[in-house]
Amino acid sequence: MKNSVHVERAIKRMTQQQLATLVGVSRQTIVAIESGKYVPSTVLSMKIASVFEKPLESIFTLEESDWQ
Repeated sequence: MKNSVHVERAIKRMTQQQLATLVGVSRQTIVAIESGKYVPSTVLSMKIASVFEKPLESIFTLEESDWQ
């Protein structure tokens, strides 16, 4: 799964820690999401999208390999 969390944070001039605090996770979780090492739960994904005031699917997108 691809995501644009890093880009959205840059647009909002938000640190990883600030985002983590807003959505109730550790900074390390945000690092893992941004690097693609962790796929967040639906609830966490929705919280992140809400912080950025964007639709979920504009931040998180499935890749071809996710279908297999």
